[in-house]
Amino acid sequence: MPLEIGSPAPAFTLANQFGEVVESSSLVGGAVVVFFPFAFSRVCTDELGQLRDNLELFDAAGVTLVAVSVDHKYTLRAFADANDISFDLLADFWPHGTVTRSYEAFDDTNGYADRVSYVLDGSGTVRAVVSSDHGQGRPIAHYAHALSSVEAAL
Repeated sequence: MPLEIGSPAPAFTLANQFGEVVESSSLVGGAVVVFFPFAFSRVCTDELGQLRDNLELFDAAGVTLVAVSVDHKYTLRAFADANDISFDLLADFWPHGTVTRSYEAFDDTNGYADRVSYVLDGSGTVRAVVSSDHGQGRPIAHYAHALSSVEAAL
């Protein structure tokens, strides 16, 4: 079960694909935190490509887009380079999935992230959840709807 709307999002500190430290507290103005199973998998590659191709949606809403995986930062760097991804890909590699677990987005059976995304406001409160089943990407239209409903509520 994902975090509930209205609940505070857990704080985190993770390395991005360049080894730079990203803290949740630095995501001022709000954020969309996208959990995904694996870099280089077919569905994740398609899904993150859609996010890359629609960055203006997140920019227009004034939120920072970050994606979190249990992959190592070196894997995420290769993936970002291969797919021209400019937003932060965060490595929740070790201890394995600690942040992903804190966001109720870890599949304990398979050892990787569920497909769940959180729209957070500037104070770090969960305002919307976008999710899908394993093997199915989250449509970009679901992000647009979540962002517009959050903007209307604020």
